[in-house]
Amino acid sequence: MISQTSKYALSILGYLVRTSGNRSRSEDIAQNTGIPANYLSKILNQLRKQGLVEAEKGWGGGFRLRRQALKRPIGEVLEIFDGLGVATREDCVFGLPQCRSENPCPLHFYWERIRALYGEMLSQTRIEDLGGVKD
Repeated sequence: MISQTSKYALSILGYLVRTSGNRSRSEDIAQNTGIPANYLSKILNQLRKQGLVEAEKGWGGGFRLRRQALKRPIGEVLEIFDGLGVATREDCVFGLPQCRSENPCPLHFYWERIRALYGEMLSQTRIEDLGGVKD
């Protein structure tokens, strides 16, 4: 349901939550999350541009989660990497273009409930909640 990049972004944010506001070097983040270093830097840069993390160069520098980012829902993170409406897409589980309530596929009504729960999870789970997630 979400891209590999979004999964990595959530993993990075979870790691930064667990470091309790301390700065983390990108090498440490890569090692502790298993994310390839070049991919990690692109994701961190995007998270920085979006105001979720701050970066400091030089000795003692690194990345740290911004305090105000803690209360943001994870759905916002997915929107950064996967686009708007990730939680409300009405994609058919079979990939049928005409699947709607008026013309449903065999799994439409089950999938509709799953999408609603998924959207609820994305809007109610905060970045700060990712701290309990193990990589």
